[in-house]
Amino acid sequence: MASASDSAPPGQQADRAAIIATIHMLIGQLGLDPDSEGLAETPRRITDMYLELFEGMHMDAAEQLAVQFDEAHDELVILKDIPFYSMCEHHFLPFHGTAHVGYLPDGKIVGLSKIARAVEIFARRPQVQERLTSQIANAIESALGAKGVGVVIEAEHLCMTARGVRKPGALMVTSAMRGRFRETENTRQEFLRLIGR
Repeated sequence: MASASDSAPPGQQADRAAIIATIHMLIGQLGLDPDSEGLAETPRRITDMYLELFEGMHMDAAEQLAVQFDEAHDELVILKDIPFYSMCEHHFLPFHGTAHVGYLPDGKIVGLSKIARAVEIFARRPQVQERLTSQIANAIESALGAKGVGVVIEAEHLCMTARGVRKPGALMVTSAMRGRFRETENTRQEFLRLIGR
């Protein structure tokens, strides 16, 4: 599946009319009247929503991270509490939370907004949280040649809180450590302490 890749998949144009027709049929198959006043525009609205939520499928996070600056700073750089919304690929229900991203520069830094934008691009694809965490870490490590990268994501999944076991408030926490963050306990612990974990 395209979303499993760390890079952006080839650009494709969604067939908007076909998606609208499919959702119209789905509503009817659920025993509802898709032409009723309340539902008549729902297929269009759902289509536009999905096209927006999955816009990251046609974007490349590496392009955002390519704008870099030469800088001799060699201590931790952390952007924490980055809010995000994504869509679980198993049930097409949202999961949302915060991402914490840190890296050890090796002569290059990147604007903090670019890190947040990279998180957003990967989040706006059908996802699982584990993959999302790894994609962010891999992209930053690759783009910056950083000596180390750490990513921690905390999220609530509606596929678990609104259905199934129905445990609202339960958070899933995932981490990805690269380079010095994986190899050196002091670096890893400093990162975790600074993000409040």
